[in-house]
Amino acid sequence: MKTQKNAPIGVFDSGLGGISVLRELKALMPREQFLYFGDDQNAPYGVRTEEEVLTLTRSGVNRLFDNGCKAVVLACNTATAAAVVALRTEMPDQIIIGAEPAIKPALKDGHNRIGVLATETTLASRRFANLVETVGEGAEIIPIPAPGLVELIEERIWSGPVLEAFLAKLLLKPLSKGVDALVLGCTHYPFVGETIRKVSNNLPLYDGNHGIALQTQRLLAAKDWLTDSEQGGVTFLRYGQDAGFFDLAQQLLANSWEE
Repeated sequence: MKTQKNAPIGVFDSGLGGISVLRELKALMPREQFLYFGDDQNAPYGVRTEEEVLTLTRSGVNRLFDNGCKAVVLACNTATAAAVVALRTEMPDQIIIGAEPAIKPALKDGHNRIGVLATETTLASRRFANLVETVGEGAEIIPIPAPGLVELIEERIWSGPVLEAFLAKLLLKPLSKGVDALVLGCTHYPFVGETIRKVSNNLPLYDGNHGIALQTQRLLAAKDWLTDSEQGGVTFLRYGQDAGFFDLAQQLLANSWEE
């Protein structure tokens, strides 16, 4: 398959969460072109069945490849859990990078009672169960489903008393069990990382975004597909979203939510 070095890298998410991954990709590979598609018309994915998420993710990934992408990053843990195995089987010649909760880095740092904050679909998936079985021996991995958190973030509630009350209720039981680290198992959650730290008494937080960027770079380098351009950039694939989606996406991309 012929793929241009200077073709864009596609980034797919159910909405705005993948911007947190896009930031890491841009930081690591600033000369690359990126094409971002957020399927906010069908968000949130975390309350859908795996079959629904697979269908929606397949459509989004095909759209990005149809627009000339040399690789597609599933910047969504829920989409990865439901779809990445099937899509790699269906598209064996394409580079498709998935996301997974950053349990391994938390374990590497010596934590042994780890809470994983994620959507219900991610936590119920076979992929998550396999991850825990593979790397979690000797540690207690505590799933923390967070229905409603993605919706708050998409509504721009990134701090303040409403979010703090929501998170305090959500984390009350895990914190009482002595959780010593939290894994942010949804790419939306880094947007509210500072509030999570505040509510959890500054527990260490882990997300997989830098690992996703590194894996993308490794796979492209292995095929000699890293760009030789001097100028990178980001384009947003417009498909049904209102203008507010793009304004907010640009804001999140340009500004750190933890400063």
